[in-house]
Amino acid sequence: MLQALVNIFRIADLRAKVLFTLAMLAVYRIGFWIPVPGVDQQQLREFFTQQVEEGGAFGRLASFVSVFSGGSFGQSTIFGLGIMPYISAAIIFQLLASAYPPLKKLQQEGPSGYQKIQEWTRYTTVGLCVIQAVGWLSFIRAQGLIYSNWAANPLWWVMAIFAMTAGTVFLMWLGEQIDKYGIGNGVSLIITAGILAEMPSAFRWVIVNSEIGQIGPIGNFLGVPAGATPQLSWMNVIFLAAAFTFVVAGAVLITVAQRRIPIQQAKHTRGRMVYGGQRSYLPLRVNHGGVMPLIFASSLMIFPSVIFAALSGPPGSDSGMARVFEWFSDQFQIGAYPYLVVYIIMVYFFSFFWTTVQFNPEDMSKRLRDNGSFIPGLRPGPRTAEYLETVMERITYVGGGFLAVIAVIPMVVNRSLNIDFMVAQFLGGTGLLITVAVGLDLIQRIEANLLMRNYAGFLGGDDRGGKGTRIRGPRS
Repeated sequence: MLQALVNIFRIADLRAKVLFTLAMLAVYRIGFWIPVPGVDQQQLREFFTQQVEEGGAFGRLASFVSVFSGGSFGQSTIFGLGIMPYISAAIIFQLLASAYPPLKKLQQEGPSGYQKIQEWTRYTTVGLCVIQAVGWLSFIRAQGLIYSNWAANPLWWVMAIFAMTAGTVFLMWLGEQIDKYGIGNGVSLIITAGILAEMPSAFRWVIVNSEIGQIGPIGNFLGVPAGATPQLSWMNVIFLAAAFTFVVAGAVLITVAQRRIPIQQAKHTRGRMVYGGQRSYLPLRVNHGGVMPLIFASSLMIFPSVIFAALSGPPGSDSGMARVFEWFSDQFQIGAYPYLVVYIIMVYFFSFFWTTVQFNPEDMSKRLRDNGSFIPGLRPGPRTAEYLETVMERITYVGGGFLAVIAVIPMVVNRSLNIDFMVAQFLGGTGLLITVAVGLDLIQRIEANLLMRNYAGFLGGDDRGGKGTRIRGPRS
């Protein structure tokens, strides 16, 4: 591993890409601390923290959005909206492409069609930014979190909306620059940087609230009050460390897991030469939906408690229906048993839904037939499409089960051990899956660059002094 890291900086091209990517992420983190003028940042931070700890609807929405904004949603910075509007616009066009034939045809035109859709996505992102900025600023104004001499000034509204919209557009541009000049997927790396930025705070919480914080030098350094009762025992800390290791290993395993279907190429005879006849594999991902089922399910599960709380009437209502709706509202708080059951059902539903949107067995069957390939034992055409659909349904069932377990673990740990959700979210959920997927993608890209230049990658051996097997050409 150490030799592989050294090899990265030996190659000028790869070194430049890695350093450019790190520089762009540093720019993102600097912009994270630039606030929108006129907002009382201290009161906003306290309000945000209180809502998250209470586990209300707004707290859940804020925690969910913070995954994509790096936490700046609760600080109202110029990057407060994060990259979420761009992701939402991309998802909208992806769903439209599966339901609107002209857009699907444009998508199939190749680079020119992709460029046109990308242009529309950017315009939609700006519109979503304006709508979300107006909604967010109106909300914090209603909560009294904007200085009174600013809230009544129309020019402040124009400035604040423009600043937050420009921040998201700049992040979108930053991601595209990483795609072009850096290494890795730019938007995904920005999201991951925001998630990992919360990890030091999670480690600090565990140390301060456990018996580790009772050790003299550590407690003095972190400012732990003398004689404080630790919330976590040594066994709890060991359990958290073991659970984190186990969940990350499982996430890596299921992210790269594939169901390989053997593919046989037809033989072609031209004169005396025979071409084709090679055997390959069609890899089908077990977790084909990625994190999208969790995103959809988490978004929709915010609404039941809000709806039931509104139907229960004002606080103190003593009617029978009010008590019934209030009970339902409590049962759909995050971590409650009915909430978990419905959440798991929603994750399964959206796993199949997103797989249906992304994977078309009929198109795959036609593509195989047009390329002169077939699955041994199956006739090309409808029979092949039926087989692919059956296999995809079975592996999606397994992938959906994995996503459900990953999604539920943070809530169970938060409720059973009374651990702060900021810490529990690193034991599963959307943030963990995004981090694992982006980390694997980044390692694979670096690995490809190293192997292309005859260096051993992260997963390669070191039997030739750090050099990989020669492929061709001179050594770099």
